[in-house]
Amino acid sequence: MKKNQAGFTLIELMVVVSVIGILASLGLPSYRIWMENTRIRNAAESIQTGLQKARVEALKRNVPVQLVLGANSAWTVRCVTVAQCADLAGGIVETRAASEGSSASISVTATPAGSNTIVFTNLGTVMSSPPAASAPFTQLAIDSSTLLATDSRDLRVMVGAGGIGRMCDPYPGLSASDPRKC
Repeated sequence: MKKNQAGFTLIELMVVVSVIGILASLGLPSYRIWMENTRIRNAAESIQTGLQKARVEALKRNVPVQLVLGANSAWTVRCVTVAQCADLAGGIVETRAASEGSSASISVTATPAGSNTIVFTNLGTVMSSPPAASAPFTQLAIDSSTLLATDSRDLRVMVGAGGIGRMCDPYPGLSASDPRKC
């Protein structure tokens, strides 16, 4: 009388491990592209959140509040005049480092070039000529320096004169009726 044996043979196990390895190696490039595009989206959403935070603080405190962009996707929201926000250390409302949800490969380009500050008035509108700063940025292009242009899903954050920020996708393949389109 023979006993039924359960389990896998070594050959069956090696075949399964080989198939899993081949599938993982085929999916790795797509995963890397997906992760980098997720970092682009995280950076764009973070900047849009910073814009909303600065605008709301300006309305709430009834004083001018600015968003200052740092390296990559870092930003700081602070009062223009520190004395008007005496309850905050250095007048800083909130700050975000580029390493929080993003990476060093994410680049943020402001329009007009060289502008890294936007000031919101106590009415929540954009101050057209902020004190001791260049003209405020009206658009930010968020991109990845590690992806090819065909793989990268760049995003833009646009700010209107009324202070409302909008994130959009400049991808030309989107239909004109798509609300994500720039």
